[in-house]
Amino acid sequence: MMRNILIVGLLFVSATICAQNAEKQKINEVLDSWHMAAANADFEAYFDKMTKDGVFLGTDAMENWQNDEFKSFSKPYFDKGKAWSFTSVQRNVYLSDDAEFAWFDELLDTQMKICRGSGVLKKINGQWKIAHYVLSIAVPNENVDELIQIKEEKDDALLLELKKKQ
Repeated sequence: MMRNILIVGLLFVSATICAQNAEKQKINEVLDSWHMAAANADFEAYFDKMTKDGVFLGTDAMENWQNDEFKSFSKPYFDKGKAWSFTSVQRNVYLSDDAEFAWFDELLDTQMKICRGSGVLKKINGQWKIAHYVLSIAVPNENVDELIQIKEEKDDALLLELKKKQ
């Protein structure tokens, strides 16, 4: 009796792990094809991978793009046949217990050198869609002081403006 319970338990755990791995593979495929759509300047394929209310946070402090704004901003780049080219070189994917949400982080090879992407996907009608994406430029710790000097004046002015709006 105890042996049968143990076997059933192991089968359940194995099935759960297999299901999670299958979902993570689907998520990896969505993210890879999303990056590929940008590299190929395929506007429809790119935005089809995002939710209707998706958000893209770019590297500039003021780049908080809601989906329609991001489409408007991006369209001229896609229309010229050259958007951006990001290739994931390392990625971690995590699933919610109900497998309806996922979050990830990735290191990217880009025209800006190494960047980090992170985000959230949600399952809509059985398909994974990117709901939120954050792109940041990876800065080696030993170069942070130099970077601060480069951006200090602009950041100080922006901080003053933002604090006035609070």
